[in-house]
Amino acid sequence: MLIKGWMTTEVITIDEDTSMMKAGQIMKENAISRLPVMRDGKLAGIITDRDIKEASPSKATTLDVHELYYLLSELKVKDIMSRNLITCGPEDTVEKAAVVMLENNVSGVPVVDNTGKLVGIITKGDVFKVLISITGIYRGGVQFAFNLPDKPGTIKQVADVIRAHGARMVSILTSYDSCEEDCRHVFIRIMDMESDKLAALTKELDENFILLYTVKDILKQI
Repeated sequence: MLIKGWMTTEVITIDEDTSMMKAGQIMKENAISRLPVMRDGKLAGIITDRDIKEASPSKATTLDVHELYYLLSELKVKDIMSRNLITCGPEDTVEKAAVVMLENNVSGVPVVDNTGKLVGIITKGDVFKVLISITGIYRGGVQFAFNLPDKPGTIKQVADVIRAHGARMVSILTSYDSCEEDCRHVFIRIMDMESDKLAALTKELDENFILLYTVKDILKQI
């Protein structure tokens, strides 16, 4: 899945000469934690709520309230923003964006096109949406996890058993992490079934394959 299909395109930005106090107010009003900073229409940096907290005077300051407000109004975004920009392109995959965020310990990345124009922003929340989409949890609450040989046809064998019981598969995911060599973990999600039919399916899968677990996700309405 490409970033351009999941990123936020209506990005709130600020100019580098915006005051730190104003930047904090914009973040609070829009319930966001980062703002791309622009200079002459180009991305120049990014400021986060953490940057603002770290730059704000301590509660133990000896400044009076007037001096404090003056200081905050004079301190510009360009004085505290991060200039070491980490970006992705709209044609990059969401998986790449997730790796970039994880490896750089950030929760959002500006998206720029090949001309350097800011076209969006992608956040961890967007990555969560992709995870929900590809797993299909809203369409099926039952997931089987298997440890299967890393050979052609092994997933088909499992899928044939599932189909034979009248179950409808929603997603199939594989992982090579935390499993022995020449094997892979396979996660198959199906639509909900009647309990007796699910029990019969689970029993046959357990008898014929290495079934790591079966779980039924129950999503509570908030």
